[in-house]
Amino acid sequence: MPHAPTRVPRPFPARAERPWPRVKQAAGRQQLGDIGPQEMVPSRKNVVLVDGVILNGPTTDAKAGEKFVEDACRLIMEEVVLKATDISEKVCEWRPPEELKRLLDLELRDTGEPHHRLLERCRDVIRYSVKTNHPRFFNQLYAGLDYYSLVARFMTEALNPSVYTYEVSPVFLLVEEAVLKKMIEFIGWKEGDGIFNPGGSVSNMYAMNLARYKYCPGIKEKGLSGLPRLILFTSAECHYSMKKSASFLGIGTENVRFVETDGRGKMIPEELEKHVQEAKKEGAAPFLVCATSGTTVLGAFDPLDEIADICERHGLWLHVDASWGGSALMSRKHRRLLQGIHRADSVAWNPHKMLMAGIQCCAFLVKDKSDLLKRCYSANASYLFQQDKFYDVSYDTGDKSIQCSRRPDAFKFWMAWKALGTLGLEERVNRALALSRYLVEEIKKREGFKLLMEPEYANICFWYIPPSLRQMEEGPEFWAKLHLPHNLECCLDVLGDPAFQKPWQRGNQQAPGASRCCQCILPMRATPYPYAASTSQALRVCPVTENVCSTQDASESKVNGVNNYTRKTQLGASQHSWLYALLLFLLMIIPLMSSKNRKHVFILF
Repeated sequence: MPHAPTRVPRPFPARAERPWPRVKQAAGRQQLGDIGPQEMVPSRKNVVLVDGVILNGPTTDAKAGEKFVEDACRLIMEEVVLKATDISEKVCEWRPPEELKRLLDLELRDTGEPHHRLLERCRDVIRYSVKTNHPRFFNQLYAGLDYYSLVARFMTEALNPSVYTYEVSPVFLLVEEAVLKKMIEFIGWKEGDGIFNPGGSVSNMYAMNLARYKYCPGIKEKGLSGLPRLILFTSAECHYSMKKSASFLGIGTENVRFVETDGRGKMIPEELEKHVQEAKKEGAAPFLVCATSGTTVLGAFDPLDEIADICERHGLWLHVDASWGGSALMSRKHRRLLQGIHRADSVAWNPHKMLMAGIQCCAFLVKDKSDLLKRCYSANASYLFQQDKFYDVSYDTGDKSIQCSRRPDAFKFWMAWKALGTLGLEERVNRALALSRYLVEEIKKREGFKLLMEPEYANICFWYIPPSLRQMEEGPEFWAKLHLPHNLECCLDVLGDPAFQKPWQRGNQQAPGASRCCQCILPMRATPYPYAASTSQALRVCPVTENVCSTQDASESKVNGVNNYTRKTQLGASQHSWLYALLLFLLMIIPLMSSKNRKHVFILF
């Protein structure tokens, strides 16, 4: 039994008896750096003790805490926000893991550190982190800094809400409802349901589980026993989260049928039909088709209308993973890429990508309006979701989620949407795709660059061929000398301004004897290097130090003072291909820059 609180009348302790350290003074000024996180003075003379703990004294020094927040915000403003668009700043001050551990002093100790030292830690965190808002950082998850969604993130971090019931999070639940309603409208549904969740991968898992629940509702209570062998179908170019979801949900990765794609990476409907028929002949139970709108590598959009016809004919749930390509729905010019998406049963859409809402901001949307989502995921926790509250309990949306505590991610997108309007978001999409067309035309003009195909979206795939190989016929000898697997393309996603993305590997397979491939972040380093199928066969170029760090099977060596791995085999003609490509890229991009930006480019080099 815990001890009952005991009120002990006693005089305020004399200075020598006080258990709380006082704030140190120097020349009449309070030294913030010497204030510990638990240094406080109680304001009451009647101290309440329980198990030796004073209950009615302050738990923290509010003044010191407020000053720390103020100083930290100033640091964030100066070192992150104001430098976000400065290309003279480094994208990352690269350090190897062991060295970075020492620099950051990651050890957690019994006693706290003074605030001036904590601010130094904050500065180090910023210094050694990758600046994802930097104009020369490019990745398909990032399109630059959106100031409005950043402010929204500051607000939600300060308010620290959890979006599960209206009484706890009234504003953010209403915001989420408004954003979901508008997104549903852009998909083309008259009504629907949905929820924001942590990532497109989770959205795909939601869809898989929801489709299975719709097919056999008893699984929620009775589990997998007695169920037929369930089969789902998806594109060979789909996101890897489909396999992960099948594994996590107990469906099994062997029951994921990958449908062949055409030369542009689109699912072939006739092949889907064959796979469905074969599954039925095997006595299995097809239940789900996952189409992709905007594949990771080629930016391909599956033919949704034809796939929807097959799903309707066989009674299959159609989910569209539009995590990447969904943003095209905001553009009247480009929404045709998702023709037929209104026929889907569910959609994954990530505004944190091209629409710049800030990671993470991911919506799972469902056409059903019969509370299917809630019936599938609800646990009816009586301590949270009482049905006799004094307001409309339909606003208590937390039971639709697999989470309990849930972040108000919709607020970031809402703030940006309110600031820019639908037309402003549309312009972001149009600009990104216009930049992709510009890059394609520039590639066509330059010797040594070979466009793989005309892009459909913001993914541009091309080869760089070094001069020594340009007259050679493509074949085993050509690819061996180039030292690249024949099924890899250098794929750039165009997102920002100017938006060159990093390279990606095509598909899930790699040719026998596949060898040296590199992944780059900065556009200057991105063009020459395709991305390998697995980390064990990839090289990474650090864009700041120029050091090549390989995970290839190789001998260890030192390059510029950094441990690296180099291949035992000869690289041949490809050994200097990155340098040729780098020079050609500069010749391509420098004439387009202002004189100020040209200066910054040479500073970087």
